[in-house]
Amino acid sequence: MTTNISANGMDMTDSIREYAEEKIESVTKFFDNITSADIIVGMDNSDKAKPYFAEVNLGIPGKNLFIKKNSEDLYKAIDKVRDHLKVELEKMKGKMRDKDKETLRNVKGYQE
Repeated sequence: MTTNISANGMDMTDSIREYAEEKIESVTKFFDNITSADIIVGMDNSDKAKPYFAEVNLGIPGKNLFIKKNSEDLYKAIDKVRDHLKVELEKMKGKMRDKDKETLRNVKGYQE
């Protein structure tokens, strides 16, 4: 998986970069076929209550998955994105399993 991290409206520190990489790379245990991850973290001055945001665009074969979350803390925003990615990837994996089961039933001639 190739990972690109950038900052918007703030300076990128090593600790933020490492934290974001660690959290986003941890979603590979939920879904194996992730080809790329584009991560953008930063500040959005239009929202005073939740000024920090994290957005991730995951490249999956045949599909792109985009998640953006705002929070009052940058690390919390990254955690929220990771949690949402986990849910979405598990949904996607479940749908793929259902399709595989249906295909196997049709191949074997299984009748319901």
